[in-house]
Formats: sequence, structure tokens, C-alpha cells
Amino acid sequence: MSWLFGSALSSTMVEPERALAGREDYAYAVPTTHTVLGTPLHGPWPDGTRVLYVAMGCFWGAERAFWQTPGVVTTAVGYQGGYTPYPTYEETCTGLTGHTEAVLVAYDPSVISDDDVLRKFWESHDPTQGFRQGNDRGTQYRSAIYTTTPEQAEAALRTRDEYQPRLTRSGFGAITTEIRPASDAGTFFYAEGYHQQYLDKNPNGYCGLGGTGVSCPRPTGA
Repeated sequence: MSWLFGSALSSTMVEPERALAGREDYAYAVPTTHTVLGTPLHGPWPDGTRVLYVAMGCFWGAERAFWQTPGVVTTAVGYQGGYTPYPTYEETCTGLTGHTEAVLVAYDPSVISDDDVLRKFWESHDPTQGFRQGNDRGTQYRSAIYTTTPEQAEAALRTRDEYQPRLTRSGFGAITTEIRPASDAGTFFYAEGYHQQYLDKNPNGYCGLGGTGVSCPRPTGA
């Protein structure tokens, strides 16, 4: 999406002291309800719901990939992993907030496992591209997983390590995905209303999402 606002095509992360100052609250109204699933964007969600935050390039297509996945309770797009509080989309696209375009995925683990949520993540983009995804270039398009449970953290590392050999055999480089706890990555700041479920509102809208064509290993018989 960098072409929309003339993004600075940043190839290095901004240093904290150079990051934009941000603000104390949202500069825009955030919707409360998912336009496709009819579920709350902010919760509360049913007991047992787990939340994982992922980044895989342009968040429009990434969000759609997950709201179409059985077992997902809700999705939302936002900014995470950087320094600037309550950034706007335009600010994030400068590369001066340090955030990546992230997707909140709330899911029912009795229907879809941590591993299968992560397999959807790995297979839906190219996790070897560093600060870009396809034609979208900049630190805001980096691949990332921000976990909220120890089980998610273990699954993220396990599925990464299982996926890398297959990528290597298919001619891809090393996985560059940033993996860390959401508590370390910082607050997930919801994006502007027009970004939420963007491809539901704009079915022919831009979608830069594209996988490698390499499948992530699954248990025998799965």
C-alpha cells in the first residue's frame, strides 16, 4: 500500500529517539463491530478465546485471510511493534513510528489450534522478505508474530523451524519474521475505521497478500 501515501521506503528501523511523538488517544473513531462476522472488535469475547497478533505485509488482505478461517471469532487491523502511541496510517507509512501493519486474530482454540492459526500465517505470505512484502516496501510491512500465551510462543517457534527446511528446499532464504510476546511489542493500536474489514467494504480493493506456494508441515493424518 506504500504507493497510496508515498511511503518512505525505509530499509532500517527507526531509532526510538527519532520516532514520531504520537498522541494520548485516537485521532479518529474506531468501529466496535466486525462488518463480516458481527462480533466485537474490542471484546469481550467468549470465555477461552485466544488472541494472537500477526503482521504479513498489507493488512487489508491479511485480515481477510483470517476472518475467512473457521474458528476465528473476530479480526481487526492496527499498528504494533513500534514506539509512537496512537499513530495514524499516514504516520505509520513514513516508517517513523516503528510499527508494523498488524492484524488482531481472536480465535476459539477448541475449533482451530495455535499451530493451525500459525500455519495460515506462514502460508499466506512470504516470511523471508525482511522489510517488505511483494511490492510494498518499508519497515511497516515486516513479518511479525506477537504472542499472548506461552503455548503460542512455543507454536510460533516450532512451526517456524518446521517451515524453514521446506522454504530452503524451494529456493527461499531465511525466515525474517519477528517473534516476541505482545507485552514486549507493545499496545495494538486499532487502525482507522475505513481500514477495518477493508476488502469487505471494497471487494475489488488492493490486496498485496501472496504466499510462497510452499505448505507448512502438518502432523501425519491431519
